Amino acid sequence: MRKLSMEELQRDSVEDFKNKQKNPLVLVLDNVRSLHNVGSAFRTGDAFAVEKIYLCGITGTPPNKEIHKTALGATESVEWVHVPSTLEAVEGLQQQGYQVWAVEQAQGSTSLSAFSPAEGEKYAFVFGNEVFGVEEEVVKAADGVLEIPQFGTKHSLNVSVTVGVVVWDFLSKAKLAHS
Repeated sequence: MRKLSMEELQRDSVEDFKNKQKNPLVLVLDNVRSLHNVGSAFRTGDAFAVEKIYLCGITGTPPNKEIHKTALGATESVEWVHVPSTLEAVEGLQQQGYQVWAVEQAQGSTSLSAFSPAEGEKYAFVFGNEVFGVEEEVVKAADGVLEIPQFGTKHSLNVSVTVGVVVWDFLSKAKLAHS
């Protein structure tokens, strides 16, 4: 066994990526303050071909050297938009037919392990601020709330880790359910 070379990986060019069909998934960053977390969301969005990233409130936007450190160019491939209000972004996505799910610890939440994406539906996942989480008004407006089961002493995961876990879980279930 050996590592694959860059040529063997056969990655899309930025232009090819922009023109390819994306997965029916949008990421919404709700007042995420760490530019490294923003960059990581872009890199994850690129890896899993998400449709778009909504950067809301105080969430930093490209071009920014701190975002670039972790995005490694994904800000050029992944479509994004800045929306001043996360609630405004959520309501707009719902009007466009997206199922919007907040990723948060909340009363009545659905465990990520029990979540099953519906065939033919488009989804948007909202990821919250590193200290305060997803805004309460956004949690209330969401179509559902997902919670990642945790078993240690800490009460949360880093935003960038959470994005990776949720996106991978969603796509692996969507692909398995529809293959």
